[in-house]
Amino acid sequence: MSPRRYQLRDSELNEAVESLVERTQQIYGERAGADFVRQMLVTGVRLLRDGAGEGDLKLINSALKELRHSLRVFAPYEHHRKVAVFGSARTAPESGDWKQARAFAERIVEAGWMVITGAGGGIMAAAQGGAGREASFGVNIRLPFEQEANPVIANDPKLINFRYFFTRKVVFVKESHAIALFPGGYGTHDEGLETLTLIQTGKGEILPVVFVDEPGGSYWRDWEQYVHSHLSERGFISEEDLDLFTVTDDVDVAVKEILNFYSNYHSSRFVGDELVMRVRVAPDSEQLDALNSEFPDILTSGAIGVGAALAGEGDEVVALPRVCLRFNRRNRGRLRVLIDRINDLVKDEASPPIEASPHEIFPLQIPDDARNAEDSEG
Repeated sequence: MSPRRYQLRDSELNEAVESLVERTQQIYGERAGADFVRQMLVTGVRLLRDGAGEGDLKLINSALKELRHSLRVFAPYEHHRKVAVFGSARTAPESGDWKQARAFAERIVEAGWMVITGAGGGIMAAAQGGAGREASFGVNIRLPFEQEANPVIANDPKLINFRYFFTRKVVFVKESHAIALFPGGYGTHDEGLETLTLIQTGKGEILPVVFVDEPGGSYWRDWEQYVHSHLSERGFISEEDLDLFTVTDDVDVAVKEILNFYSNYHSSRFVGDELVMRVRVAPDSEQLDALNSEFPDILTSGAIGVGAALAGEGDEVVALPRVCLRFNRRNRGRLRVLIDRINDLVKDEASPPIEASPHEIFPLQIPDDARNAEDSEG
């Protein structure tokens, strides 16, 4: 057996870990990522060796269970675009914000998307109602004073109950292809600003982020002005970071912003020092020249080019052409503008439809239930 870089000092314990992983693969078949499972087992043994406190072990154990359960719930829907909707649990059904959230969810689901909310009342219930049960996910947080899952998602297999905010936020961002924020309190601002921080720093994928006011409303417009005058003008963020989000009071604009983002752009991945963007339609030589003229500031070397899938990508998105560049990993706002330019190449085309029946798009049965994640077995 070749030596492992991450292993225990006790050879018998190492053999026991290896034996457990091998036996698991004999039972369930070879699985990608088995070495990461081995490392998790090693980490667990090291926690015992380190004498970690019971409270710390409880936190780590619960977090791992919550994440594992969430992966199982979302797995059958991995090929469906999803938008996370944030907003206040206290918003009344007769308010303009509530009506906007419901209308937004209706529109985005009509376009073939699914909706993720925190499963509570207010804006969350409005979006869940607009999306409908089959097109909804709920990621609820257990609090001492709130919140019960709203009637639309209550007892649905796609409802997950979390103990910890941090695991819940990981799932929100990991599973979403867009973020829509309606007026809300501390939690809404926390979720919106964390999303923008992850995008700005490169710790999260670039995706469309829309802040939606009620018609004629100024909640997010006032916030946007604060960002301009106190963050951008004082140099706490770059001016280009303002391109990472859109503020509107028009549901049609919010939906169009999200759908347009994926009209040509599909996804991206770093392969070594090269950023590889998968697209439906690659730029021709003239368009490529225009992109290189506009965006030399975000390149570390070379030029923006086109090509086929690279060997290092290691996924199933092979058929799409690629736009490749040596991105400096810093100017994320400018990268967002580059994606917009690439999408402009097909601006007269509709976003790719999902050619399936409603039940194929939103399966009615998935292999789990809505128990608390930390109590889930199987």
